[in-house]
Amino acid sequence: MSFFDLKGIVRPLIGLSQFGKNPHTKRLDILGKDTADRYRGFHYNDLEACIGCGNCSTICMNGAIDMVELAAEFNISQAKGNSGLRPRIDYGRCCWCALCVDVCPTASLNLTKEYNYVSPDANSFLWTPGVDNPYGKDQLSFTSSKETSLMVFDRVPMREMEGEERVKSFAEVVLGYNEEEARAEASRCISCGLCTEVCPDHMHIPEYINAIAKGNDDDALRIIYDNNPLPEMCGKVCTRRCEDVCAIAVRGEAVAIRWLKRYATEQAKTATLIHEIVNPKIQESNGYKVGIVGAGPSGLTAAYYLALRGFDVTVFESKKFAGGMTMYGIPKYRLPMDSLDKQIGYLQKIGVKIKFNTRVGTDISFDEIYKKHDAVFIGIGFEKPWKLGIEGEGLERAIPAVEYLRMINDGESYDVGKRVVVIGGGNVAIDGARVAARFGAQVTILYRRRVEDMPADWEEIEGAEHEGIHIHPQAIPVRILADESGKKVKAIEYLEANMVAEPGGRPVPVPIEGSETMLEVDTIIGAIGQEADYSFLSGEFREKIEINRGRITTNAQQQTTDPKVFAGGDAVNKTADAISAIADGFRAVKGIEAFLLK
Repeated sequence: MSFFDLKGIVRPLIGLSQFGKNPHTKRLDILGKDTADRYRGFHYNDLEACIGCGNCSTICMNGAIDMVELAAEFNISQAKGNSGLRPRIDYGRCCWCALCVDVCPTASLNLTKEYNYVSPDANSFLWTPGVDNPYGKDQLSFTSSKETSLMVFDRVPMREMEGEERVKSFAEVVLGYNEEEARAEASRCISCGLCTEVCPDHMHIPEYINAIAKGNDDDALRIIYDNNPLPEMCGKVCTRRCEDVCAIAVRGEAVAIRWLKRYATEQAKTATLIHEIVNPKIQESNGYKVGIVGAGPSGLTAAYYLALRGFDVTVFESKKFAGGMTMYGIPKYRLPMDSLDKQIGYLQKIGVKIKFNTRVGTDISFDEIYKKHDAVFIGIGFEKPWKLGIEGEGLERAIPAVEYLRMINDGESYDVGKRVVVIGGGNVAIDGARVAARFGAQVTILYRRRVEDMPADWEEIEGAEHEGIHIHPQAIPVRILADESGKKVKAIEYLEANMVAEPGGRPVPVPIEGSETMLEVDTIIGAIGQEADYSFLSGEFREKIEINRGRITTNAQQQTTDPKVFAGGDAVNKTADAISAIADGFRAVKGIEAFLLK
């Protein structure tokens, strides 16, 4: 008998010798040890923190994550910065790699310590975390922090001139991204598309940013011009509401969408080069004529896309340059003249005709334009300033900001003296103050509310402060005093104010009795708002075209109550920014096509 045969006979006897002894091992569920830290179990999603960006679904290499709409009882709906969708996970595909957690920009998606689930039903492994599974925040294990996340939360800084230096001239303040900076910043975009939804013009933002990230600047420019003919202007002065809803901004800094648009458009140095890169397809003439009143962003946008579609387009502009308020209301340190000239030049290259120095209502009647064209678009903007409504505003050197900015941008001179007070808190007020500072004045802004209440862009407020402009909040102007001649401004009197909360509304400024303060000044610049001037419309058209509370009434395709007349821009919408005006012009093109080509 061999050794191996003997071992086989003895082995059972050895086993019997262990009978009744305590086991060397214990069952896992009896052991009761805690799951290891950072263990990757089933997912948990904080439904309120999640914005439905879909980054988790995009990165999942197993196709285990879908974005789904939730039932109404969970009160998850689409809103600004929130797609209304939430991730659903197929655990038959999931490998628990946790990449979805690592790239969640809001840190709403995490993994828990729970991993035991047994069921004969394969469909029961399809879960919407935060809804179907019971695991909550107290069971989290693998989580994402700013330190461990794969996201890049800090944007590439924008280079700009120092405040003390830039206030000496009208040189452009913002210097722009170079190629390396633009590629790095563009690579931060996760292509969620939330920005596109909130953009008034619904620009293809993720698409052109991805093109920049890949080094395809020409492709980026073509994508941009698909629905925006003035993109370099937007790349310099857009109010960039798209950045407010950027998924990255929940825990970090929004992708610099505006600056990336600027980078892409500045790569085409001339109007000719824009034409060569974009290479627009211009349809044959369809025989229809369209007249456009005003060469602002809305009118120029309508003119561009109508010309591409075969319409004979003529723009009637009262001033010697096109651009509307972007030309005459925005200082050249923000939007240089050569940049605007390049963009207008490109529009003219594709066939847009602009008749400058032609004021409708004076040099040509609106009735004549109406009769000679098959459709008319009104894009006149808000250029008529509101009055301050205080004693002395009719004195010399009390000037509306829009008028002051128009004069300076048009090359005229206006001596503001050494001491200037600007009344208002919007971008126009900031622009007026910063322009006056460039002529050597000491500038104070009087604003009736708090600094945080100012409607101006925070970058503009910060820029003004860097340039030595003093912002005095909670100051209510009450009267302007004249000098000895009784003709010119000498001083302004204002009252300090307390902010008093009102139920259901924002705090309001209430004057403090006995707080009258006098400030000696050489010039007062008023910037409390503007309105449209409809004096070019004769009585007949004032009856046909409905104007409600200072704005022209239009339908979804920018058509007025006169079917032949369309309108857009500040005279129609309340947002008062260039991108909204551009969106109006783009919609009007579709409306005019539907009206004339039906």
